[in-house]
Amino acid sequence: MQPDEVEHEFGVPIPGRILPQEQWARTAVKRLPEAGPLDFAAIFGREAPLVLDLGCGNGRSSLIAALARPDVDHFAIDVLPVVIRYATRRGNQRGLSNLRFAVKDAETFLSRYVGDAAADEVHLYHPQPYHDARQAHRRLVTPLFTADVHRTLKPGGRFVVQTDNPDYWAYMTRLLPHFFAFEEHLEPWPESPEGRTRREIIALQRGLRIYRGVGRRRDGIDPAGALELARSLPRPTFQSRGPWCDLDGLERESP
Repeated sequence: MQPDEVEHEFGVPIPGRILPQEQWARTAVKRLPEAGPLDFAAIFGREAPLVLDLGCGNGRSSLIAALARPDVDHFAIDVLPVVIRYATRRGNQRGLSNLRFAVKDAETFLSRYVGDAAADEVHLYHPQPYHDARQAHRRLVTPLFTADVHRTLKPGGRFVVQTDNPDYWAYMTRLLPHFFAFEEHLEPWPESPEGRTRREIIALQRGLRIYRGVGRRRDGIDPAGALELARSLPRPTFQSRGPWCDLDGLERESP
C-alpha cells in the first residue's frame, strides 16, 4: 500500500494511516531474554504509564490505543507469530514509537517478564473459551492467572476484559470481583464502536452480544494473599456451547 492509504478489514478501517517509509518505527521485540522481568523504560526509552495487551491478535486494539494515547507505552503479545507479523508491520508503518509487539503466551509473559506493580492497565480481549470439555484446562482466565494480573498492576490499576461467550463471561463475573472492583461496561467502547478487535467486529456483524468489563485493582491484597485466595477459588470448568463457536480462531487468521 502507498503512504497515506487506509487499510480495511470486514469493511472497518484499520486505525491510522500508512506513513512514508522514513517515518516508520520499529515495533518488534524479536527475542525476549531468558529471564525477566523486562525493563520497560529501557525498551521504550522513557518513563511512561504502561498498558499490556494480552492476546493482541493482528494488533487492531493495540493500534487504537497507541494512536489515541501517545503519552502511554503499549506492549502487546500474542502466542502466534503470524498475527504478530501483521501487527508489527502495521505498527511500524504508522510510526508508533510507543508500541511494541512480541511473541509469547500470556501466562508465561506475565509470570516471567512483568514485575510487581509494573503496569497501569492490562487488557484481555476474547480469550479462547475452548468449547471441548477435554480442553477446558487450557482456558486462560483462571484464579492463578487473575492473581498474576493483580500482582502486575500498580495500585488502582485497571484490568479490561471482553468476550462474546456468555459462559466465559458468567465465570469472569464470579471470579474477577475477588481481586478487582469490577463493573460491566454496557456500551461499545466510544473510540471504536465497530469493534476494538477483529473478533469483536465479526461478532457484532453477526448480531452477537459483546460482554465488556473493567476491574479496578483491590489494593488491600498483597501478592501472597492473592495467591492464597486464588487457590481457594474454582477453576473455569464451565460448559461452553452456542452459535459463536464457529468464530473461534477467526481473529487469528491473516491478515
